[in-house]
Amino acid sequence: MDTIIDLAAQTGQALQQRGLLLATAESCTGGGVAQAITEIAGCSEWFDCGFVTYSNASKIDLLDVPDALIAQHGAVSEEIAAAMAEGALASSNAHVTLSTTGIAGPGGAVPGKPVGTVCFGWSKGDLTKTERRVFAGDRASVREQTVAYALQGLLRFLGPA
Repeated sequence: MDTIIDLAAQTGQALQQRGLLLATAESCTGGGVAQAITEIAGCSEWFDCGFVTYSNASKIDLLDVPDALIAQHGAVSEEIAAAMAEGALASSNAHVTLSTTGIAGPGGAVPGKPVGTVCFGWSKGDLTKTERRVFAGDRASVREQTVAYALQGLLRFLGPA
């Protein structure tokens, strides 16, 4: 299995090959994706910025996520992941974005959304894709799996060069 740093390096290569800039919009990962990316020397060539929007208010204020959407679906939903990714695209110089929102635990579970539930968004132009996953393990493990999956998902989203 690729390490997170390996995945970040692969992400950088893929973005550079396509001449794209990335922005991240993170909640449950607390900037973990951006941290992995900035471990890669030269990432300023392909990484624009990261938004850590942990509270609902910051999702609304920084990413223009509609408060009614949060009220309707909850912060941990594919709808919010999509809105976060699209908001990061609109609020940055990036060409492509990824988002994470989830319940890392140990508390926070709600009916239908157990601890480990994470929703992802990837956006480029007019295309946004989302996924929902449930990861096992403690808080650190869920967050680590989320960072890795977000980068793997971005690589799939970008497709072949």
